[in-house]
Amino acid sequence: MLQLLIANKNYSSWSLRGWLLLEGLGIDFKEEKLSFNDPDWRAKVLALSPAGRVPVLVDGEIVVWDSLAIVEYVADRFPDAGVWPSDPAARARARSVCAEMHAGFQNLRAQMPMNIEARLPGYGWNRSVQTDIDRIVRIWTNARHDFGQGGDMLFGAFSAADAFYAPVVWRFVTHAVDLPPIAAHYVKAVQALPAMKAWVDEALEEHDFVSEDEPYRADPRET
Repeated sequence: MLQLLIANKNYSSWSLRGWLLLEGLGIDFKEEKLSFNDPDWRAKVLALSPAGRVPVLVDGEIVVWDSLAIVEYVADRFPDAGVWPSDPAARARARSVCAEMHAGFQNLRAQMPMNIEARLPGYGWNRSVQTDIDRIVRIWTNARHDFGQGGDMLFGAFSAADAFYAPVVWRFVTHAVDLPPIAAHYVKAVQALPAMKAWVDEALEEHDFVSEDEPYRADPRET
C-alpha cells in the first residue's frame, strides 16, 4: 500500500494536495502525519525526503517528494483512476494550470496562508495579492467554461487540478475573498467533496497551534 507523509492538516497546503488527490480518487494509502511542533520534525522528514518537505509518497522502494511529481507518479501507477482528464485538450490545460499553481502565486501564498480553523476576513490583502486572485479566478472560470460540463469541478470530474487548487479554496474561505459567481460556486463545490470534508473535520480536531505559522493571532486555546 502507498504511504503518504504529511504535516498538520490545518496548515499544510502542499500536504492537502497529495492527500486529496489520493482520497478523492479512491486510491488506498496509509497516512502518516507529523506535527510542525514535533522537535524531530526535520529529522523525520529528511529520513524520507532529501528536500526536507512534505508531502512524501512512498511506494515500496520508490520515494517521491514533490507534489507535482506525486501527481505524475500516481497517474502512471493508476492510469485508469482519473488523475488527469481523458480529453487531450483538457488534460493539457489541467497540467498547465497545475504547473502554474506549483510555481506561482507567491504573493497570495505569503500573505493569505491556508488556515482551515481561522477566519481572518481581509487579512493580508494588497494589490499584488489581488493580481494573483484575479488570475486564479480567470483560470477557474475558463476551465469551467471550456471543460467543466458533466460536473462541478474545474474539468467536470474531480482531477489533479482540483487537488492542486483546494488550498486556494481554503485561503479564499479563511480570508473571506469576494468572488464572482462561477468562482464562488466552485469554492462551495470543493468544500462539499466528501474527501475535503474529511480533511477539514480532522484539521479542526488537531488543536495544534503552530506559532511560527500564525504570527497574526494569539493561540485560540489561551483565549
